[in-house]
Amino acid sequence: MEHHPAAAWLTEATASAVQQHGSGNLLRIVLIVMFLGCALTAWFLLSGYKRKDD
Repeated sequence: MEHHPAAAWLTEATASAVQQHGSGNLLRIVLIVMFLGCALTAWFLLSGYKRKDD
């Protein structure tokens, strides 16, 4: 079993996904992850405003 650096593995996996499914599916996955990350970040940041300092 060969040792592959993480960057090389990610590059190979991305190239493989693009060859098999086209760039449309890869773009959809990237956009979904981006929107979920933005929503979770917004929820985390805005949840601090609900606390009352009584």
